[in-house]
Amino acid sequence: MRLTKHTHATVTLDKGAGVLLIDPGAFTPNAAELLSQADTVLITHEHFDHFDGDAIVAEMQRRPELQLYGPAAVTRTLTDVADRAHAVSSGDTFTTAGFDVVAFVADHAVIHPEIPMVDNAGFLIDGHVFHPGDAYLNPHCAVEVLLLPISGPWISTEQAIDYVRTLAPKRTIAIHDLMLSDTGKTSSEMFLGENSLTKTPMEIMGVGEVTTLIVSG
Repeated sequence: MRLTKHTHATVTLDKGAGVLLIDPGAFTPNAAELLSQADTVLITHEHFDHFDGDAIVAEMQRRPELQLYGPAAVTRTLTDVADRAHAVSSGDTFTTAGFDVVAFVADHAVIHPEIPMVDNAGFLIDGHVFHPGDAYLNPHCAVEVLLLPISGPWISTEQAIDYVRTLAPKRTIAIHDLMLSDTGKTSSEMFLGENSLTKTPMEIMGVGEVTTLIVSG
């Protein structure tokens, strides 16, 4: 399985049978291009940095085979392509683009008590790779590769350390990182990487960088 890191929280996964695109949002300048190459789109939640609705609808209208899965708050906005916009709930399982996916839905992490909460979906892919969206979401199952958010208005270093320790993945890959400078990313690795309290290797990837995920089974 190959993972390509794109801007912010956007990643693509490919193992030869199809391309899975996660969270093409407004912060991802090549979202339209990535959508044109995807077989299925997963959206964790409705915030604009994860969900570029206009670009998604345009590509779904252009290609009738393109499918999307996300929380109901996302899918109900896609009325023009409603037949291919699938709402997910916790525990839902589906196979798409050659991947087996399990959805976990809970609240977005708290930014401030006065900011309304939204549903946030995490996706466990092929039983090994977990994208938690914008939350320290625990799927209560083994995770080998955790895509770990490291910047944003809701991020807590204390909670992130405990989150990694609780899930105990073999490896983390930093995502949700647009707001950090290179120095900030290095600082995050100091607190969250192998030589920190987590004792878990963390990879900080550049935009467009590709890594091969070696997972068991």
